[in-house]
Amino acid sequence: MAKSILVVDDDPHIRDVIVYALEKADMRTSTAKDGLQALELVEKNRPDLIVLDINMPEMDGLEVCRELRKTSDIPILFLSSRDDEIDRIIGLEIGGDDYVTKPFSPRELVARVNVILKRMQGRTPVPEETGAYRYGRLTLDTDRHEVYWSEVAVALTPTEFAILKGFLRRPDRVFDRNNVMEQSYDINIHVSDRTIDSHIRHIRAKFAALGCDMLIETVHGVGYKLGPCE
Repeated sequence: MAKSILVVDDDPHIRDVIVYALEKADMRTSTAKDGLQALELVEKNRPDLIVLDINMPEMDGLEVCRELRKTSDIPILFLSSRDDEIDRIIGLEIGGDDYVTKPFSPRELVARVNVILKRMQGRTPVPEETGAYRYGRLTLDTDRHEVYWSEVAVALTPTEFAILKGFLRRPDRVFDRNNVMEQSYDINIHVSDRTIDSHIRHIRAKFAALGCDMLIETVHGVGYKLGPCE
């Protein structure tokens, strides 16, 4: 069965170019001109993948992604007119799967869409984890997707949550950056060491604000490990 792709961009010319390329590759398409319409179509049609522009008026692509990741793991390929690391880090850490920078080659975009879809098909289902991890004053509830420090809720992105859960599953282990990446992304995408460091820095900052100054410690020359949580 042909895969269904939702194309979201406020530029009708770009939508037409992408739709033409995808349909030529035997995929079915639907389109949205803004973020709100995109959320409505996702709820209605449940596409297999979303091609999502970042820079849109009213509700941009990053906000759309944040909303979707509250309830859905539909893969997202971002479109960005900015070729800088900020868009890449932000897009991937909130749950994006890949990105293409404008101006782009339609053939490259189709190739990236195919790669993501094949990765999704090749994923081995993992049994759903239930229950809670407790480590000192830290609690991570996998059922509710919630994290607490001394009973105070801590707001983490999906990637930050996955990273912390990986540490809690092996609290005595030292993780290198590859280990951190493997446990935090469900599909095999490449992210830089700086992106991993950024995730760790954000997690540390959120817990430091609650009085936990070194939740994740640096092991120089190796990687990271859980620090004291008392």
